[in-house]
Amino acid sequence: MSLFERALNDELENFARAGIRISIIGDSSKLPKSLQDLIDKGVQTTKQNSRLHLVVAVNYSGQHDVVQACQTIAQKVKDGIIETKDINSFLIEQELQTNCIDFPCPDLLIRTSGELRLSNFLLWQLAYAELFFSHSHWPDFGEAEFLEALCSFQQRQRRYGRQSS
Repeated sequence: MSLFERALNDELENFARAGIRISIIGDSSKLPKSLQDLIDKGVQTTKQNSRLHLVVAVNYSGQHDVVQACQTIAQKVKDGIIETKDINSFLIEQELQTNCIDFPCPDLLIRTSGELRLSNFLLWQLAYAELFFSHSHWPDFGEAEFLEALCSFQQRQRRYGRQSS
């Protein structure tokens, strides 16, 4: 965690200057207080930036994200704010932690290190994402691998659940 804190501290001014907005998804309450404070500062400092949106998943669980969204919606039904007939995909998406993102459902997920699984990451949001698996580990994943992923993505026929004709 000290590496995370040091990197964020070193880059925060650059992020602000470059127009990069920082958001955190997950449960950061288990992090050291100094890191929590720095994250809060980074989120507040960059909240008006719009050139790039960096979303950092910290202690994030896709299953927990869906469960907490359901709990929030259930409480709204109980409180009479909404009715059960109002529950739909759009409402659920609004309660997920990625509601801080303009486009919360990625078109492409690049999974590094040779793993062939989602690992409890953005389970709802990845429903129609294209998946690309690379044997490169994250620090070694470079421009060549990124271009390979993009070329693979460009060759796909996106059907969003529809059958091909």
